[in-house]
Amino acid sequence: MKSILDGRPALKQEIDRLAEVAGYLWQNGWAERNGGNITINITEFADEGIRSLPFIGEVTPIGKTLPQLKGCYFYCKGTQKRMRDLARWPMDNGSVIRILDDCASYVIVADRPVAPTSELPSHLSVHNRLLEKGSPYRATLHTHPIELIAMSHNREMLGRDVLTKILWSMIPETKAFCPRGLGIVPYKLPGSVEMADATLQELEDYDVVLWEKHGVFAQGLDVMDAFDQIDVLSKSAKIYLDACMMGFKPEGMSDIQMKELSEVFHLPK
Repeated sequence: MKSILDGRPALKQEIDRLAEVAGYLWQNGWAERNGGNITINITEFADEGIRSLPFIGEVTPIGKTLPQLKGCYFYCKGTQKRMRDLARWPMDNGSVIRILDDCASYVIVADRPVAPTSELPSHLSVHNRLLEKGSPYRATLHTHPIELIAMSHNREMLGRDVLTKILWSMIPETKAFCPRGLGIVPYKLPGSVEMADATLQELEDYDVVLWEKHGVFAQGLDVMDAFDQIDVLSKSAKIYLDACMMGFKPEGMSDIQMKELSEVFHLPK
């Protein structure tokens, strides 16, 4: 069977990068069973051949009207698909969708009729806002980092910027490479429009959002960029928890030290 990737090296490179990240998620223990999702805006790769592809399956409602997405194309991990399988066979475990002209529904166009993630409303809502703002970000990633989820079970850490300050203070690289910090979304039903709306609100101030007792959602220039931000936050969470298991609460960098870091590296916060 001919793939949408055949003869399109730039698109194949994008999907290969996605498959690489899917492998990292699995190796890190962040993607149990079918946990986690990835969507990438691939509209820039949609040539005439892609635009003329017939629909596979039925028209499916998104659940929201997203006017910026008219005619856009996205690669989406499939629902009930495993990251470890996506890492090896991305076009068997995900699909390319086209947003229809009503901006409220989509169709699958390649390679197979793999239904997208159940959290598609959250992902597409973010992409809609990114286009509305003229943002260069094209990828969204949801995964289940163990230590960050564990910290979300501590009610005291869910106040605004409480976790951000703790994680930033563990190692300078965290503030440098995740300079907008970590937003918090209180528990919502996974895949719900309420979760999508709450995530969208937090992403106005942050690039990474922690879903209480669930996981992390990140946006980035590409899927590797989104992964890198979660990776540095996860490293800080591990440092914090390892120190606690050694019997002491880590001191962390001081406010003066973090302010100096922001000034030297021209960080936004």
